[in-house]
Amino acid sequence: MAVTITRVFDLLQYNLEKFPKEEFVSGKINGKWVKYSTQKFCDTVDALSRGLIGIGLGKESRVAVISPNRPEWNITDFAIMQIGAYQIPLYPTLAEHDIKFILENAAVTVVFAADEALYKKLKNVCAELATDIKVYTFNDVPGANNWSALLDDGAKQTHNLDEYRNQIKPEDILTLIYTSGTTGTPKGVMLTHDNLVKNFENSAVLLPEGITTGLSFLPLSHIFERMVVYLYMYTNTSVYYAESMDTIVADIQFVKPTVFSTVPRLLEKVYEKIMEKGKALTGIKRGIFFWSVALAEKYEIESGWFYNFKLGIARKLVFKKWQEALGGNIIVIVSGGAALNPRLARIFWAADMPVFEGYGLTETSPVITVNHFGNTMFGTVGPSIKGVEVKIAEDGEVLARGHDIMKGYYMRDDLTAETIDKDGWFHTGDIGELVGGKFLKITDRKKEIFKTAGGKYVAPQMIENKFKETPLVEQVMVLGENRKFPSALIVPNFVALKAWAAKKGIGYTTDAEMAKDPNVVEKFQQIVELSGKEFGKWEQVKRFALLAKQWSIDGGELTPKLSLKRKVILEKNKDIIEKIYADAENYKEEKHA
Repeated sequence: MAVTITRVFDLLQYNLEKFPKEEFVSGKINGKWVKYSTQKFCDTVDALSRGLIGIGLGKESRVAVISPNRPEWNITDFAIMQIGAYQIPLYPTLAEHDIKFILENAAVTVVFAADEALYKKLKNVCAELATDIKVYTFNDVPGANNWSALLDDGAKQTHNLDEYRNQIKPEDILTLIYTSGTTGTPKGVMLTHDNLVKNFENSAVLLPEGITTGLSFLPLSHIFERMVVYLYMYTNTSVYYAESMDTIVADIQFVKPTVFSTVPRLLEKVYEKIMEKGKALTGIKRGIFFWSVALAEKYEIESGWFYNFKLGIARKLVFKKWQEALGGNIIVIVSGGAALNPRLARIFWAADMPVFEGYGLTETSPVITVNHFGNTMFGTVGPSIKGVEVKIAEDGEVLARGHDIMKGYYMRDDLTAETIDKDGWFHTGDIGELVGGKFLKITDRKKEIFKTAGGKYVAPQMIENKFKETPLVEQVMVLGENRKFPSALIVPNFVALKAWAAKKGIGYTTDAEMAKDPNVVEKFQQIVELSGKEFGKWEQVKRFALLAKQWSIDGGELTPKLSLKRKVILEKNKDIIEKIYADAENYKEEKHA
């Protein structure tokens, strides 16, 4: 009898029966590939489940995992869920106070940690907790319990796992995911088996025939990549984990993936590197390169024969090399987490590497909408997936309803009631519109729109995305709440800036000094003016400051999914911001004197 998938762990039996393979899940750890066949993976999961039962865990127990992407992450995930326990992912980059809050709030009793650094971080936290938490490590760490002890013990146990599996219903909680958000205390999002099963089943429209290998590097701690990995397992796609962002180029060349998921910033960096190489070309090669890029910028999915004829030439002469840089086998790239520049999407499509942009939140398991073959519109995040409704509220907020909506926030009925209304509509906090009544276009975060002193509303994300089209801009935040005009904090791309300075014959000293160099400031003034042209006068950035240090997760300015923590950035740079507006006032007074 064919396996019916109603709970996420049903994926394992489904794979064993339908398409067992030698390379089911593989990870590159300390420079070496560790590979699991479907059978070995399932056997390891079962042994660990029995090991967890052996230490007293069962339905509704709470187990956390703090680790970068690697096969052990998935093994623990399945081992936890098939005994009915809740899996709680922790970002490796989380601050100790956030880890402490989550462990206490979720009443966690067991944690799996990847390595020595994360083990030490956990031990510091556990020392402050009143309850005793067992910690197991994947790597061998002096003085730590290794997870292999649980596996060995589980292999000797005879617990009937079907008795545990049969108790688990589709509506039962699978995971508690704590969203850091850009403000406040983390909230535990309760997602069920049904949420995730329906999400990967209905997101499968993303992956056409021919998809066989998926490379994963976005954090599994985030629901986007976790759902994508379940989707790979559902569609007979082997999963490979890159070792780190530092090894990503070598890992892509080794795996030669047919699909990977990413955030727009990575695609921007790939594009910038290719463009730098293009600028270094001379003569006819340079001419052909830039002719191809200009052609790609005009790409439409439905194009005439003459455009397609020219595109065929461009693909052979130029874009084939772009494809080879990403392994040469790409059929689909999935983009999420932030807005993708439509120009960049067109260029990748023209290069025969279609990028599908989607949209969702942790609370929506995560996919609400996604572009896919036969249903794509540039500049939008696609139509809603089957079983999910989308509508726009009177104030422009995007509302969603369907199988993907969370069970609620853990022990926060008040917040759940604020977010999901009596008719079951989830309020996303994003502002958007439905193009042609079908394709969702996100314009900004509701909470991030600010009002100037003149009473005009400004949506900062759209302006920031325009700025980031320039290779010299690495990060930017537009601000101006109750101010006379919008201003911006800009972190230059110092690698690109160094190349620009060399070309202009400007001596490069340090990043901090270059951020004050009059030539650099003048160049950024031009960028600011050019980027603001398509916006209304009240939206245009009038003043800016260049910052010498990049914002980061560790620095506290970014969330784990790389969103700006605006309040933190405003607080850390309040003196610079006050100077921007004071200088503008002084300039005005001098002008009128």
